[in-house]
Amino acid sequence: MAIDQETGAITGTKDKNYNLIWFTEQCLSNALRMELYAQDAERDGDTELGEFFRRAQRESVKGGEQGKALLAKRL
Repeated sequence: MAIDQETGAITGTKDKNYNLIWFTEQCLSNALRMELYAQDAERDGDTELGEFFRRAQRESVKGGEQGKALLAKRL
């Protein structure tokens, strides 16, 4: 079986569930990263860039929350 056709035989997790877990983790990780980026911009006095990263952070948190809700419902 090719890796690009993995359906859970290797990981023990169906692709769709693995993908949802991965997506949720990436959103939450990105929310943390955006906090650092926003702080860097704000420390340098760039409020426009800071707000840009804050908006991105809010969207990442939103994706993480939606992912967690789907995980709770499905697993």
